[in-house]
Amino acid sequence: MFRKIRYRLFLSNLLVLGLVLLGSAFAVRLVFISNLKQQANERLMAIALNTAGSAEMDEGEFEWEMEFSPQLLEEAQQAFQWFDPKGELLEQQGSTRYISTLPLAAEPTVRSQIDEKGLEVITLPIFDKNNRQLIGYLRATQSLEEIDETIAKLDVGLAVGAIVAIVLSSLGSGWLNSQAMQPIEESFNRLKQFTADASHELRSPLMAISTNAEVALTYPEGIRPGDEEKFQAIAMATEQMSQLTEDLLLLACTDRVSSFEFERINLTTLLTDLIKLYKPQAQTKQIELKAEIAIGLWLNGDEAKLIRAFTNLIQNAIQYTPVGGEVEVSSKRLGRELLVTIEDTGIGIDSKHLDRIFDRLWRADRSRSYYEGGSGLGLAITKAIVERHKGTITVTSQPNVGSCFDVRLPTATESKRL
Repeated sequence: MFRKIRYRLFLSNLLVLGLVLLGSAFAVRLVFISNLKQQANERLMAIALNTAGSAEMDEGEFEWEMEFSPQLLEEAQQAFQWFDPKGELLEQQGSTRYISTLPLAAEPTVRSQIDEKGLEVITLPIFDKNNRQLIGYLRATQSLEEIDETIAKLDVGLAVGAIVAIVLSSLGSGWLNSQAMQPIEESFNRLKQFTADASHELRSPLMAISTNAEVALTYPEGIRPGDEEKFQAIAMATEQMSQLTEDLLLLACTDRVSSFEFERINLTTLLTDLIKLYKPQAQTKQIELKAEIAIGLWLNGDEAKLIRAFTNLIQNAIQYTPVGGEVEVSSKRLGRELLVTIEDTGIGIDSKHLDRIFDRLWRADRSRSYYEGGSGLGLAITKAIVERHKGTITVTSQPNVGSCFDVRLPTATESKRL
Protein backbone atom coordinates (compact mmCIF):
# COMPACT_ATOMS: atom_id res chain seq x y z
CA MET A 1 0.00 0.00 0.00
CA PHE A 2 2.70 2.48 1.01
CA ARG A 3 4.74 1.57 -2.05
CA LYS A 4 1.88 2.77 -4.24
CA ILE A 5 1.55 5.97 -2.20
CA ARG A 6 5.28 6.63 -2.51
CA TYR A 7 5.10 5.98 -6.23
CA ARG A 8 2.19 8.40 -6.61
CA LEU A 9 3.95 11.08 -4.56
CA PHE A 10 7.11 10.57 -6.58
CA LEU A 11 5.26 10.93 -9.90
CA SER A 12 3.27 13.91 -8.61
CA ASN A 13 6.45 15.69 -7.52
CA LEU A 14 8.12 14.98 -10.85
CA LEU A 15 5.03 16.19 -12.71
CA VAL A 16 4.89 19.44 -10.74
CA LEU A 17 8.63 19.94 -11.16
CA GLY A 18 8.40 19.21 -14.87
CA LEU A 19 5.60 21.75 -15.30
CA VAL A 20 7.56 24.37 -13.34
CA LEU A 21 10.71 23.72 -15.36
CA LEU A 22 8.76 23.77 -18.61
CA GLY A 23 7.09 27.05 -17.73
CA SER A 24 10.34 28.61 -16.55
CA ALA A 25 12.26 27.41 -19.62
CA PHE A 26 9.53 28.71 -21.93
CA ALA A 27 9.55 32.11 -20.22
CA VAL A 28 13.36 32.35 -20.28
CA ARG A 29 13.46 31.27 -23.92
CA LEU A 30 10.75 33.74 -24.91
CA VAL A 31 12.43 36.69 -23.16
CA PHE A 32 15.90 35.73 -24.40
CA ILE A 33 14.82 35.36 -28.05
CA SER A 34 12.83 38.58 -27.91
CA ASN A 35 15.80 40.54 -26.53
CA LEU A 36 18.21 38.87 -28.95
CA LYS A 37 16.13 39.75 -32.00
CA GLN A 38 15.46 43.23 -30.71
CA GLN A 39 19.17 43.89 -30.26
CA ALA A 40 19.91 42.60 -33.77
CA ASN A 41 17.15 44.76 -35.19
CA GLU A 42 18.41 47.82 -33.36
CA ARG A 43 21.98 47.25 -34.59
CA LEU A 44 20.82 46.91 -38.19
CA MET A 45 18.55 49.90 -37.84
CA ALA A 46 21.39 52.03 -36.45
CA ILE A 47 23.68 51.07 -39.36
CA ALA A 48 20.88 51.71 -41.87
CA LEU A 49 20.10 55.15 -40.40
CA ASN A 50 23.77 56.11 -40.39
CA THR A 51 24.13 54.94 -43.99
CA ALA A 52 20.97 56.71 -45.10
CA GLY A 53 22.23 59.93 -43.52
CA SER A 54 25.13 60.05 -45.99
CA ALA A 55 22.86 60.07 -49.06
CA GLU A 56 21.98 63.35 -50.90
CA MET A 57 20.97 64.80 -54.24
CA ASP A 58 23.83 66.37 -56.21
CA GLU A 59 22.80 68.11 -59.45
CA GLY A 60 19.79 65.85 -59.79
CA GLU A 61 21.79 62.72 -59.09
CA PHE A 62 21.19 60.45 -56.10
CA GLU A 63 24.55 59.98 -54.40
CA TRP A 64 25.82 58.41 -51.18
CA GLU A 65 29.17 58.28 -49.47
CA MET A 66 29.08 55.12 -47.36
CA GLU A 67 31.02 52.23 -48.80
CA PHE A 68 31.38 48.91 -47.01
CA SER A 69 34.20 46.42 -47.16
CA PRO A 70 33.01 43.13 -48.72
CA GLN A 71 34.90 41.24 -46.01
CA LEU A 72 33.17 43.16 -43.22
CA LEU A 73 29.76 42.62 -44.84
CA GLU A 74 30.44 38.90 -45.18
CA GLU A 75 31.49 38.62 -41.55
CA ALA A 76 28.44 40.57 -40.43
CA GLN A 77 26.22 38.60 -42.86
CA GLN A 78 24.73 41.87 -44.11
CA ALA A 79 23.95 43.51 -47.45
CA PHE A 80 22.76 46.95 -48.59
CA GLN A 81 20.79 48.12 -51.62
CA TRP A 82 20.06 51.60 -52.92
CA PHE A 83 16.99 52.40 -54.97
CA ASP A 84 15.77 55.52 -56.76
CA PRO A 85 12.35 57.05 -55.90
CA LYS A 86 10.70 54.78 -58.49
CA GLY A 87 12.09 51.64 -56.81
CA GLU A 88 14.72 50.89 -59.45
CA LEU A 89 17.87 49.28 -58.08
CA LEU A 90 20.88 51.55 -58.32
CA GLU A 91 23.55 49.58 -56.49
CA GLN A 92 23.97 46.81 -53.96
CA GLN A 93 26.79 45.76 -51.66
CA GLY A 94 27.25 42.39 -50.02
CA SER A 95 26.87 38.73 -50.94
CA THR A 96 23.82 37.67 -52.91
CA ARG A 97 23.10 35.20 -50.08
CA TYR A 98 22.12 38.15 -47.95
CA ILE A 99 20.19 40.03 -50.65
CA SER A 100 16.44 39.88 -50.15
CA THR A 101 14.18 38.93 -53.03
CA LEU A 102 11.21 40.79 -51.59
CA PRO A 103 9.76 43.41 -53.93
CA LEU A 104 10.49 46.93 -52.79
CA ALA A 105 7.47 48.64 -51.28
CA ALA A 106 7.87 52.18 -52.58
CA GLU A 107 6.34 53.90 -49.58
CA PRO A 108 7.69 56.84 -47.57
CA THR A 109 7.67 54.77 -44.36
CA VAL A 110 10.18 52.62 -42.49
CA ARG A 111 9.48 48.90 -42.93
CA SER A 112 10.93 45.95 -41.02
CA GLN A 113 10.28 42.45 -42.40
CA ILE A 114 11.47 38.83 -42.45
CA ASP A 115 11.61 37.34 -45.94
CA GLU A 116 11.28 33.74 -47.10
CA LYS A 117 15.05 33.23 -46.81
CA GLY A 118 14.95 34.08 -43.13
CA LEU A 119 16.63 37.45 -43.67
CA GLU A 120 15.74 40.50 -41.63
CA VAL A 121 14.92 43.37 -44.00
CA ILE A 122 14.74 47.08 -43.09
CA THR A 123 13.68 49.57 -45.74
CA LEU A 124 14.29 53.27 -45.13
CA PRO A 125 12.99 56.11 -47.31
CA ILE A 126 15.64 58.80 -47.88
CA PHE A 127 14.59 62.45 -48.05
CA ASP A 128 16.51 65.48 -49.31
CA LYS A 129 17.94 67.47 -46.45
CA ASN A 130 16.90 70.77 -48.00
CA ASN A 131 13.38 70.37 -49.39
CA ARG A 132 12.43 67.08 -47.67
CA GLN A 133 11.56 65.43 -50.97
CA LEU A 134 11.88 61.66 -51.43
CA ILE A 135 15.13 60.95 -53.25
CA GLY A 136 15.47 57.17 -52.87
CA TYR A 137 15.45 54.15 -50.62
CA LEU A 138 17.97 52.17 -48.66
CA ARG A 139 17.30 48.50 -47.90
CA ALA A 140 19.51 46.81 -45.31
CA THR A 141 19.38 43.05 -44.79
CA GLN A 142 21.09 40.69 -42.44
CA SER A 143 21.00 36.95 -41.85
CA LEU A 144 19.47 35.49 -38.69
CA GLU A 145 21.58 32.34 -38.83
CA GLU A 146 23.69 33.37 -35.85
CA ILE A 147 20.55 34.08 -33.86
CA ASP A 148 19.12 30.70 -34.83
CA GLU A 149 22.37 29.00 -33.78
CA THR A 150 22.31 30.85 -30.46
CA ILE A 151 18.70 29.79 -29.93
CA ALA A 152 19.61 26.18 -30.73
CA LYS A 153 22.43 26.31 -28.16
CA LEU A 154 20.02 27.83 -25.66
CA ASP A 155 17.53 24.98 -26.27
CA VAL A 156 20.25 22.40 -25.73
CA GLY A 157 21.35 24.13 -22.55
CA LEU A 158 17.80 24.34 -21.24
CA ALA A 159 17.15 20.68 -22.08
CA VAL A 160 20.35 19.49 -20.41
CA GLY A 161 19.64 21.68 -17.40
CA ALA A 162 16.09 20.35 -17.15
CA ILE A 163 17.29 16.73 -17.36
CA VAL A 164 19.93 17.31 -14.68
CA ALA A 165 17.36 19.11 -12.51
CA ILE A 166 14.83 16.30 -12.90
CA VAL A 167 17.40 13.61 -12.09
CA LEU A 168 18.63 15.46 -9.01
CA SER A 169 15.09 16.33 -7.97
CA SER A 170 13.94 12.74 -8.40
CA LEU A 171 16.68 11.61 -6.04
CA GLY A 172 15.80 14.36 -3.60
CA SER A 173 12.09 13.67 -3.96
CA GLY A 174 12.60 9.98 -3.27
CA TRP A 175 14.58 10.79 -0.14
CA LEU A 176 12.05 13.38 1.07
CA ASN A 177 9.13 11.01 0.40
CA SER A 178 10.91 8.32 2.36
CA GLN A 179 11.44 10.68 5.27
CA ALA A 180 7.85 11.93 5.13
CA MET A 181 6.33 8.45 4.88
CA GLN A 182 8.50 6.84 7.54
CA PRO A 183 6.52 8.10 10.59
CA ILE A 184 3.25 7.30 8.81
CA GLU A 185 4.40 3.76 8.06
CA GLU A 186 5.61 3.31 11.62
CA SER A 187 2.28 4.54 12.97
CA PHE A 188 0.38 2.26 10.61
CA ASN A 189 2.53 -0.72 11.55
CA ARG A 190 1.95 -0.01 15.23
CA LEU A 191 -1.79 0.18 14.56
CA LYS A 192 -1.70 -3.14 12.69
CA GLN A 193 0.29 -4.69 15.50
CA PHE A 194 -2.21 -3.38 18.03
CA THR A 195 -5.09 -4.77 15.95
CA ALA A 196 -3.41 -8.15 15.73
CA ASP A 197 -2.57 -8.20 19.44
CA ALA A 198 -6.03 -7.04 20.45
CA SER A 199 -7.70 -9.59 18.18
CA HIS A 200 -5.49 -12.32 19.57
CA GLU A 201 -6.19 -11.34 23.18
CA LEU A 202 -9.94 -11.13 22.56
CA ARG A 203 -10.07 -14.78 21.54
CA SER A 204 -9.88 -16.11 25.09
CA PRO A 205 -12.66 -14.01 26.70
CA LEU A 206 -14.90 -14.49 23.67
CA MET A 207 -14.32 -18.21 23.83
CA ALA A 208 -15.21 -18.17 27.52
CA ILE A 209 -18.41 -16.23 26.87
CA SER A 210 -19.37 -18.50 24.00
CA THR A 211 -18.68 -21.66 26.03
CA ASN A 212 -20.71 -20.51 28.98
CA ALA A 213 -23.60 -19.44 26.77
CA GLU A 214 -23.58 -22.81 25.02
CA VAL A 215 -23.54 -24.63 28.38
CA ALA A 216 -26.49 -22.59 29.59
CA LEU A 217 -28.41 -23.31 26.39
CA THR A 218 -27.52 -27.03 26.63
CA TYR A 219 -29.03 -27.29 30.11
CA PRO A 220 -32.01 -24.90 29.98
CA GLU A 221 -33.54 -26.38 33.14
CA GLY A 222 -31.04 -24.42 35.20
CA ILE A 223 -32.12 -21.00 33.90
CA ARG A 224 -35.34 -19.07 34.03
CA PRO A 225 -37.60 -19.51 30.96
CA GLY A 226 -37.30 -15.85 30.01
CA ASP A 227 -33.49 -15.94 30.05
CA GLU A 228 -33.09 -18.50 27.25
CA GLU A 229 -33.59 -15.90 24.53
CA LYS A 230 -31.02 -13.66 26.21
CA PHE A 231 -28.43 -16.43 26.21
CA GLN A 232 -29.19 -17.11 22.54
CA ALA A 233 -28.59 -13.44 21.77
CA ILE A 234 -25.34 -13.57 23.76
CA ALA A 235 -24.22 -16.63 21.80
CA MET A 236 -25.01 -15.03 18.44
CA ALA A 237 -23.27 -11.77 19.36
CA THR A 238 -20.25 -13.70 20.60
CA GLU A 239 -20.07 -15.66 17.36
CA GLN A 240 -20.20 -12.44 15.33
CA MET A 241 -17.48 -10.85 17.47
CA SER A 242 -15.33 -13.95 17.14
CA GLN A 243 -15.65 -13.84 13.35
CA LEU A 244 -14.82 -10.14 13.32
CA THR A 245 -11.80 -10.78 15.53
CA GLU A 246 -10.55 -13.51 13.20
CA ASP A 247 -11.04 -11.24 10.18
CA LEU A 248 -9.14 -8.37 11.79
CA LEU A 249 -6.34 -10.74 12.76
CA LEU A 250 -6.14 -12.08 9.22
CA LEU A 251 -6.04 -8.58 7.73
CA ALA A 252 -3.31 -7.55 10.14
CA CYS A 253 -1.24 -10.56 9.05
CA THR A 254 -1.70 -10.32 5.26
CA ASP A 255 1.35 -8.08 4.82
CA ARG A 256 3.63 -10.40 6.75
CA VAL A 257 5.69 -12.65 4.54
CA SER A 258 5.94 -15.24 7.28
CA SER A 259 2.15 -15.59 7.45
CA PHE A 260 1.98 -17.00 3.91
CA GLU A 261 3.23 -20.46 3.02
CA PHE A 262 3.64 -20.70 -0.74
CA GLU A 263 3.53 -24.00 -2.56
CA ARG A 264 2.41 -25.39 -5.90
CA ILE A 265 -1.42 -25.50 -5.92
CA ASN A 266 -3.92 -27.05 -8.31
CA LEU A 267 -6.45 -24.24 -8.70
CA THR A 268 -8.79 -26.54 -10.61
CA THR A 269 -9.14 -28.88 -7.62
CA LEU A 270 -9.45 -25.97 -5.18
CA LEU A 271 -12.35 -24.36 -7.05
CA THR A 272 -14.06 -27.69 -7.73
CA ASP A 273 -14.05 -28.54 -4.01
CA LEU A 274 -15.50 -25.12 -3.14
CA ILE A 275 -18.31 -25.59 -5.68
CA LYS A 276 -19.20 -28.95 -4.12
CA LEU A 277 -19.09 -27.40 -0.64
CA TYR A 278 -21.47 -24.54 -1.42
CA LYS A 279 -23.81 -26.34 -3.80
CA PRO A 280 -26.15 -27.47 -0.95
CA GLN A 281 -26.31 -23.93 0.42
CA ALA A 282 -27.22 -22.58 -3.03
CA GLN A 283 -29.86 -25.27 -3.53
CA THR A 284 -31.39 -24.46 -0.15
CA LYS A 285 -31.83 -20.90 -1.37
CA GLN A 286 -33.07 -22.13 -4.76
CA ILE A 287 -30.05 -20.64 -6.51
CA GLU A 288 -28.39 -22.42 -9.43
CA LEU A 289 -24.67 -22.67 -8.77
CA LYS A 290 -22.94 -23.34 -12.10
CA ALA A 291 -19.28 -24.03 -12.75
CA GLU A 292 -17.00 -24.01 -15.78
CA ILE A 293 -13.56 -24.85 -14.44
CA ALA A 294 -10.67 -25.48 -16.82
CA ILE A 295 -8.32 -28.32 -16.01
CA GLY A 296 -4.60 -28.08 -15.37
CA LEU A 297 -4.58 -24.67 -13.67
CA TRP A 298 -1.52 -24.44 -11.43
CA LEU A 299 -0.09 -21.56 -9.42
CA ASN A 300 2.22 -20.90 -6.51
CA GLY A 301 0.39 -19.70 -3.44
CA ASP A 302 -0.94 -20.24 0.05
CA GLU A 303 -3.80 -22.72 -0.32
CA ALA A 304 -5.56 -21.80 2.94
CA LYS A 305 -5.51 -18.09 2.12
CA LEU A 306 -6.74 -18.66 -1.44
CA ILE A 307 -9.58 -20.84 -0.16
CA ARG A 308 -10.55 -17.99 2.16
CA ALA A 309 -10.47 -15.47 -0.69
CA PHE A 310 -12.63 -17.50 -3.09
CA THR A 311 -14.92 -18.55 -0.23
CA ASN A 312 -15.65 -14.88 0.47
CA LEU A 313 -16.51 -14.25 -3.18
CA ILE A 314 -18.75 -17.31 -3.53
CA GLN A 315 -20.50 -16.67 -0.22
CA ASN A 316 -21.17 -13.05 -1.19
CA ALA A 317 -22.53 -14.11 -4.56
CA ILE A 318 -24.94 -16.58 -2.93
CA GLN A 319 -25.87 -14.22 -0.13
CA TYR A 320 -26.73 -11.26 -2.34
CA THR A 321 -28.50 -13.24 -5.06
CA PRO A 322 -32.28 -13.54 -4.58
CA VAL A 323 -34.22 -16.78 -4.77
CA GLY A 324 -34.26 -18.24 -8.28
CA GLY A 325 -31.05 -16.49 -9.32
CA GLU A 326 -27.80 -17.85 -10.70
CA VAL A 327 -24.18 -17.86 -9.61
CA GLU A 328 -21.49 -18.98 -12.02
CA VAL A 329 -17.86 -19.71 -11.21
CA SER A 330 -15.51 -20.05 -14.18
CA SER A 331 -11.78 -20.22 -14.66
CA LYS A 332 -9.35 -20.36 -17.57
CA ARG A 333 -5.79 -19.65 -18.58
CA LEU A 334 -4.99 -16.36 -20.32
CA GLY A 335 -1.37 -16.47 -21.41
CA ARG A 336 0.71 -16.18 -18.27
CA GLU A 337 -2.30 -15.53 -16.05
CA LEU A 338 -5.15 -17.54 -14.55
CA LEU A 339 -8.53 -15.83 -14.67
CA VAL A 340 -11.23 -16.78 -12.15
CA THR A 341 -14.65 -15.17 -12.59
CA ILE A 342 -17.48 -15.23 -10.04
CA GLU A 343 -20.65 -13.81 -11.60
CA ASP A 344 -24.11 -13.58 -10.08
CA THR A 345 -27.57 -12.26 -10.93
CA GLY A 346 -27.96 -10.58 -7.56
CA ILE A 347 -28.91 -7.15 -6.37
CA GLY A 348 -25.77 -5.57 -7.82
CA ILE A 349 -23.86 -2.50 -6.71
CA ASP A 350 -24.32 1.08 -7.83
CA SER A 351 -21.46 2.41 -9.94
CA LYS A 352 -20.73 5.21 -7.45
CA HIS A 353 -19.93 2.57 -4.80
CA LEU A 354 -17.67 0.33 -6.90
CA ASP A 355 -14.46 2.13 -5.95
CA ARG A 356 -15.17 1.56 -2.24
CA ILE A 357 -16.35 -2.03 -2.00
CA PHE A 358 -12.84 -3.25 -1.15
CA ASP A 359 -12.54 -0.78 1.74
CA ARG A 360 -12.54 -2.25 5.21
CA LEU A 361 -15.81 -2.17 7.17
CA TRP A 362 -17.70 -0.58 4.27
CA ARG A 363 -20.91 -1.86 2.73
CA ALA A 364 -23.42 -0.28 0.38
CA ASP A 365 -26.16 -0.27 2.98
CA ARG A 366 -28.87 1.03 0.69
CA SER A 367 -28.45 -1.64 -1.95
CA ARG A 368 -28.04 -4.43 0.60
CA SER A 369 -30.36 -3.30 3.35
CA TYR A 370 -32.61 -6.31 2.91
CA TYR A 371 -29.78 -8.80 3.21
CA GLU A 372 -27.94 -9.78 6.35
CA GLY A 373 -24.27 -9.03 5.81
CA GLY A 374 -21.10 -9.96 7.63
CA SER A 375 -18.44 -7.77 9.16
CA GLY A 376 -17.70 -5.79 6.01
CA LEU A 377 -14.15 -7.17 5.88
CA GLY A 378 -14.62 -10.06 3.44
CA LEU A 379 -13.78 -8.22 0.23
CA ALA A 380 -10.93 -6.33 1.91
CA ILE A 381 -9.47 -9.67 3.00
CA THR A 382 -9.94 -11.12 -0.47
CA LYS A 383 -8.17 -8.19 -2.12
CA ALA A 384 -5.28 -8.35 0.36
CA ILE A 385 -4.82 -12.08 -0.27
CA VAL A 386 -4.97 -11.69 -4.05
CA GLU A 387 -2.45 -8.84 -4.03
CA ARG A 388 -0.07 -10.85 -1.81
CA HIS A 389 -0.14 -13.46 -4.58
CA LYS A 390 0.88 -10.74 -7.11
CA GLY A 391 -2.61 -10.81 -8.59
CA THR A 392 -5.42 -8.33 -9.18
CA ILE A 393 -9.16 -8.29 -8.51
CA THR A 394 -11.69 -6.13 -10.35
CA VAL A 395 -15.46 -5.86 -10.27
CA THR A 396 -18.22 -4.78 -12.63
CA SER A 397 -21.79 -4.47 -11.45
CA GLN A 398 -25.22 -3.05 -12.20
CA PRO A 399 -28.04 -2.63 -9.69
CA ASN A 400 -30.71 -5.34 -10.01
CA VAL A 401 -28.66 -7.05 -12.73
CA GLY A 402 -25.75 -8.60 -10.88
CA SER A 403 -22.05 -8.41 -10.15
CA CYS A 404 -18.97 -9.96 -11.71
CA PHE A 405 -15.64 -10.34 -9.89
CA ASP A 406 -12.52 -11.12 -11.94
CA VAL A 407 -9.46 -12.46 -10.14
CA ARG A 408 -6.20 -12.68 -12.10
CA LEU A 409 -3.29 -14.67 -10.68
CA PRO A 410 0.11 -15.51 -12.20
CA THR A 411 0.65 -19.09 -13.29
CA ALA A 412 3.05 -21.36 -11.47
CA THR A 413 5.78 -20.78 -14.07
CA GLU A 414 5.61 -16.99 -13.66
CA SER A 415 4.89 -16.69 -9.94
CA LYS A 416 7.87 -16.47 -7.64
CA ARG A 417 8.20 -17.77 -4.12
CA LEU A 418 7.79 -14.75 -1.87
